[in-house]
Amino acid sequence: MAKLNPMRSLVWKLIFAFLGVGFVATLLMAAPIGWQTRNEFERFVMNRYGSTLVPALALYYERNGNWEGADALLLAVEQGRSADIVVEQTGVAQRLPTRRFVMLTLMDANGRPIYAIPPEQKGSFNTIGELPIVVNEKTVGRLLFRFPPLPAGSPEAEFLSRALRSILFGILVATFIALALSFFLARTLAQPIRALTAATRAMAQGAFGTQVDIRTRDELGELGQAFNQMSTELARSLHLRRQMTADIAHDLRTPLSVILGYTEALNDGKFVGDPAIYAILHEEANHLSRLIDDLRMLSLADAGELPLQRVPIAPRELLDRVAAAHRVQAEQQGVRVTVDASPNLPRVEVDPERIQQVLGNLVSNALRYTPAGGTIALRGDQVNGEVRLHVQDSGCGIDPVDLPFIFERFYRGDRARSQTGESGLGLPIAKSLIEMHQGTIAVASTLGKGTTFTILLPVAS
Repeated sequence: MAKLNPMRSLVWKLIFAFLGVGFVATLLMAAPIGWQTRNEFERFVMNRYGSTLVPALALYYERNGNWEGADALLLAVEQGRSADIVVEQTGVAQRLPTRRFVMLTLMDANGRPIYAIPPEQKGSFNTIGELPIVVNEKTVGRLLFRFPPLPAGSPEAEFLSRALRSILFGILVATFIALALSFFLARTLAQPIRALTAATRAMAQGAFGTQVDIRTRDELGELGQAFNQMSTELARSLHLRRQMTADIAHDLRTPLSVILGYTEALNDGKFVGDPAIYAILHEEANHLSRLIDDLRMLSLADAGELPLQRVPIAPRELLDRVAAAHRVQAEQQGVRVTVDASPNLPRVEVDPERIQQVLGNLVSNALRYTPAGGTIALRGDQVNGEVRLHVQDSGCGIDPVDLPFIFERFYRGDRARSQTGESGLGLPIAKSLIEMHQGTIAVASTLGKGTTFTILLPVAS
């Protein structure tokens, strides 16, 4: 298998993705911050000059009643003589700021320019805003502020340059933090994925049951849990399949060995045919035939190809038929079989032969493990719109270790059953048949007290 290109790995993709998102986010934040910084700086300049110029111009207009000669006041600002200027027209000393790179335009109340400094304002510049000049609650003029490009080396330009450098430094720091976090997050996300990849490859090579270490409780942790469960089930299924193959071979070989042994002895003249030998051969042939029939039925049921002849039938009738079929054997063993089901239970639409096969298998198992004097109770009732059938015995019960596996094929809690002609397919066939009827089958058992099988079947429509 080709080695993965590092630049195409998930880690790098996530790193570049996080880094790109972080860089774009900081860049998008830096642009408005830079614009807002310059805008606020220009407004600060406007307010700084306007806080002195506007009152001085208002006082000038109040004393003179017009704007004639006001250019001298603005010219003083233009020429930098504002620190010691005395406004003779008003008789009031005003300390005016020295203008630094601000375009000033004095306009009358109608917005017509009266005077501007410098007189010829050429080039590109940004209009900051305008401040009204109010005398006796009446706007008599406006002072327009415009900001030209700052010359290099000026204090204003240095201030904005330092602010821009601070923003760029913040972008670099944020980008570095985003890089570190993206690397950490990418490694955190990629590590469990790599572990899952390695475990998957190990399973592909036959190491079923491989587990991954789960360290998180997020979606990746759930994925790891699902993988571990799948791996465990695959390993278990493989074990059961191997065990099933071995059991099938054993169960087929046993009757075949008996038949071959007797036929070989008969052929060699070691035995003389008699009814006892023929009976043994017939019994072993029947055993072999039943095993093959069970395997065929189970495969057809799994494939959904087993034909079902469904008819509405009363649950009590099903239980009575099964009880009657096994009552003689039960009496011979000293076991009592009882039926307890109301005749008024709703009908179920089932294949009677198949359901009787299921119930008969359960009763046969119960007879096998119920001692003399015991009881097998067949009961029926209704719950939540379904008919419930019970097969309860007072036998020895099932070991809790074996209980979860009794519906597995060829599983035998009692290994001696392989010598009694039992194939271990009865309960798996019963489960498949019940599921074909859209029902369920469950078991509860207590050692020394007995076992109860419960079948749920939908009520006939």
